[in-house]
Amino acid sequence: MTSETAKEPWGRHKKLERNIALLGAFAFVAVIIGGIVEIAPLFWIDNTIEKVEGMRPYTPLEQAGRDIYVREGCYVCHSQMIRPFRDEQERYGHYSLAAESMYDHPFQWGSKRTGPDLARVGGRYSDEWHVQHLTDPRAVVPESVMPTYAFLKNNDLDQGDMGAELTALSRVGVPYSKDDIAKANADLKSQADPNADNADLIARYPKAQVRDFDGNPAKLSEMDALVAYLQVLGTMVDVNSAAAQEELAKQEKGR
Repeated sequence: MTSETAKEPWGRHKKLERNIALLGAFAFVAVIIGGIVEIAPLFWIDNTIEKVEGMRPYTPLEQAGRDIYVREGCYVCHSQMIRPFRDEQERYGHYSLAAESMYDHPFQWGSKRTGPDLARVGGRYSDEWHVQHLTDPRAVVPESVMPTYAFLKNNDLDQGDMGAELTALSRVGVPYSKDDIAKANADLKSQADPNADNADLIARYPKAQVRDFDGNPAKLSEMDALVAYLQVLGTMVDVNSAAAQEELAKQEKGR
C-alpha cells in the first residue's frame, strides 16, 4: 500500500470536516438512522411494560395534586424510583416496578435525593402529618432543609377543566373512559368531601381514598390535592405479587 493510498481515506474525512454543510447533512442522517433504530421497534411491540393487577390512572384530585407536585419542583429533591439495592429497600420499601409509572406523564424517576424517595410514601404517615410537614417541615423533622408550603392550605384548588386534562392524558395512552372525562370536575370536588356519595368514583377508581385531606372540610385547597396524591403513592399495587408476575412473564418470554 502506497503512502498516497493510505492518506486517501483521511483526505476524504478532512474534506468532510471542513465543509460545514456536508458535515451537518451527514450528522443529520446519522441521527435519523439512530432514531429509527431506537424508536421504530416500539411500534411493533404490543407493550413494553408488563401490566400488573391493581394499577389504575390517577383520580382527578390525585392528578391535580401531582400537577402541584411538579409545579412546586418537588421532584428536584424527591425521586420516585426505589432501586433494587438492599440499602434502598430497607429504607424505602420494595423496589419500584415499571408498571407503577406507566401512567405518569412526566415520570418522577431519578437518584438525586436531597429528601427521601417518595415512591412508597402513601399510607406511611397520616394526613395531619403531611399537612404539618408541608406547613412547617422543621416542626416534624428538625434537620429538614425543605422549604415551607403553608400557602397550599390557603390556596383554593383551581385546576380549570379537569376533563380537558384527562382527555389530553388519554391521548398519550392513559385509559380514562368517556365517563371518567365527563365526570372529572365533579370527581375532583367529591373525593375531598366525606359527605358526598362517592360509590361511583370508587367503582371507577379502585382504592381511591375519599376524605377531607387538609383538615378543613369547608374548603377544597391545593393542600387537599397534594396530600391526596402523596397518600396514593405506592398503594395501588401488591408489589410482592406483582414482582412475581413480572419475573414469571420474563421467564416465559425467554423460553
